[in-house]
Amino acid sequence: MFRNYLLTAWKVFMRRKLFTAINLLCIVLTLVVLMVVTALLQNTFAPSGVEGKSDRFVQMLMVRSVHTERAGMRSGTLGYKLIEQYLKPLKHAELVSATSFPQTVSVYQQNQVSELFMRLTDAEYWKILDFTVLQGRVLNADDVEQGRMVAVINESTARKLFPGQTYLGQKFSAGGQIFSVIGVVKDELHLNAFSDIWAPITSQPSSDYKNTLFGGYTAMMMARTPQEIPALKQEIIHAATTVQYDDPNSFNKTMFWGDSKLELFSRTLLVDQSEDGGVPKLLAGLVLLMLLFMTLPALNLINLNVGRIMERSSEIGVRKAFGATSRQLVAQLVMENVLLCLAGGVVGLVCAAGVLWWLEGSGLIPYLQVHLNLAVFGYGLLITLVFGVLSGVIPAWKMSRLAPVHALKGAA
Repeated sequence: MFRNYLLTAWKVFMRRKLFTAINLLCIVLTLVVLMVVTALLQNTFAPSGVEGKSDRFVQMLMVRSVHTERAGMRSGTLGYKLIEQYLKPLKHAELVSATSFPQTVSVYQQNQVSELFMRLTDAEYWKILDFTVLQGRVLNADDVEQGRMVAVINESTARKLFPGQTYLGQKFSAGGQIFSVIGVVKDELHLNAFSDIWAPITSQPSSDYKNTLFGGYTAMMMARTPQEIPALKQEIIHAATTVQYDDPNSFNKTMFWGDSKLELFSRTLLVDQSEDGGVPKLLAGLVLLMLLFMTLPALNLINLNVGRIMERSSEIGVRKAFGATSRQLVAQLVMENVLLCLAGGVVGLVCAAGVLWWLEGSGLIPYLQVHLNLAVFGYGLLITLVFGVLSGVIPAWKMSRLAPVHALKGAA
């Protein structure tokens, strides 16, 4: 009997190619968007690869200072002095890293000029993040302490600057300074790891950066275990209350927070000053958007199925006249929907893999490396199957209950 249902469904699909194509398109587009977006979000927020320890560290991007008795407020990125004086001593932090944001620099090498990203780091940065070292070594505490003019570059930059040559020991000019390559690491896109070149934070021409509470730096603070993260966050919030300014009349209250990657994104997007960074509100909004996104194609699928089944009233009437039961008719129509959803799922999986492969190779997102999340694909396909079954059962049962004479006349 199952084989007969399959053969009947195939014949229906071949006769009604337009309905089949439109339904397939709805299913495929829904799954492709769901899987591609999920893969990109997973690459951004899930602990993996170079940021595999992100369940143990929090990061800080912004500091906000106000005067509670008069109108005075300043928000900005961290200065090195704030990190060194107020974050390095944290008791619940095993490691505290200060690093600059990636800045575009002009790199001169062999009569060529390349615009590349350069990040200044300390030695702790390389202990918190797990870079894959391809050649040489990464920066260490001695390099930072001595202010050595050395640099680590990623694989793509090495190939670009020194094609067909050995990479270690090569020199290049960046921002008017000469650096020597001591290591090559694998390309990375992650938020804290993204850059083309890394150099010691102490390699700057001037040491004025050490005296500022506001500046172009960010901090990562790693706890010994994930269980210590809540205590570390509370300690960071308390540290903000101890910040002192050269001019005590300028500001008298400072706020900053240690955030996970998701909390940092939420706090920046929503400009939220709560302890959790507004993550519950952000997640609620995302869930609502996902439900709306899934509902629209589902409603379209239901309308298409209703129209398709109603158009087949004569066929249903003939089958009932020859003895087909209501249960058999419903089973046939639902089977058609299920097979269509499964076919759409297979096509959607292939298309999503193709889109991600294209994104990786296109260069639109530098150093992107993403993979399909088969669990998300399974959930998405399951939701699609549920919608497919529900959208077919009601109109199919309604039509199957019609008397053969009314069905043959096309009555609804």
